[in-house]
Amino acid sequence: MVDFVLEELRNARRKAVGVKQTVKAVQSGEAKVVFIAADAEEHVLRPLRAALAKRPVQVYEVESMKELGKACKIDVGAAAAAML
Repeated sequence: MVDFVLEELRNARRKAVGVKQTVKAVQSGEAKVVFIAADAEEHVLRPLRAALAKRPVQVYEVESMKELGKACKIDVGAAAAAML
C-alpha cells in the first residue's frame, strides 16, 4: 500500500518536501497525505507531529529518509513530505 502511495507522491504535481514545508502545508490545510521517514530523528519531527495532532491528515510511514527523498525526486534524504 505504501509503495502505491509513494508512486503517487513521485508523480504528484504539487508536493511539500522537508519538515518545515510539510508543517506549513498541514497548518494551511493544503496537505492531503503526509509521509514520515521511520529513521528520521524524533526531535526533527516534533513540530510536524504537533501540527498533525491539530489537523486530520492521512499519514504514512516510509522505511527511510533515502527512500522518501527518492520518491520526491531529490538527491538527498527527506524526513517528511506531503502531497498537496
